[in-house]
Amino acid sequence: MKILSLFFLLTLSFCISNAQAQSFRGLDKSPLDVAYFPDNFAHDRKEGDEAVMKVTYSRPQKNNREVAGNLIPYGKVWRTGANEATEIKLFKDVTFAGKKLAKGTYSVFSIPGESEWTIIFSSDLDYWGSYKYKESNDVLRVTAKVSKGSKSIEAFTIQFEEDGSSKGVMKMAWDEVLVELPFTY
Repeated sequence: MKILSLFFLLTLSFCISNAQAQSFRGLDKSPLDVAYFPDNFAHDRKEGDEAVMKVTYSRPQKNNREVAGNLIPYGKVWRTGANEATEIKLFKDVTFAGKKLAKGTYSVFSIPGESEWTIIFSSDLDYWGSYKYKESNDVLRVTAKVSKGSKSIEAFTIQFEEDGSSKGVMKMAWDEVLVELPFTY
């Protein structure tokens, strides 16, 4: 009886230790990030401050690869980042490149080009990549100018810059590609 009890206790402790020793996957190769406008909103928020928008995206790495025209193919719909399609949440109506977009949450797709990108705001949410992208669900399309950045950026980055009262610029950069999309709110 003692041997059976001992066997039972050993088996139970083994099962418990295995259940607690579950393995977790490592870090993503393209980690998730968030950009707020105003840019300091998440860190330096003061009483009464309101966010205008929040962008959630994954950050693919250059890793000595050619970005423009290769990792970001020209003329094809791109998820504007890695993994799931980038999503933007507008806390108020925003006008991008002269076209109004109502407050809400949208996926952000792009059609990159050498001198300009088409930025697409879509009603489709929770998308992996752009494999099932449907043009019929576009809510707004605008164009943004492309320029050469002052330095090479290793990880795809989205940041905002304030450009005066109720104005700003959404900047997307990767390698030496810099895309600027002006907006008002």
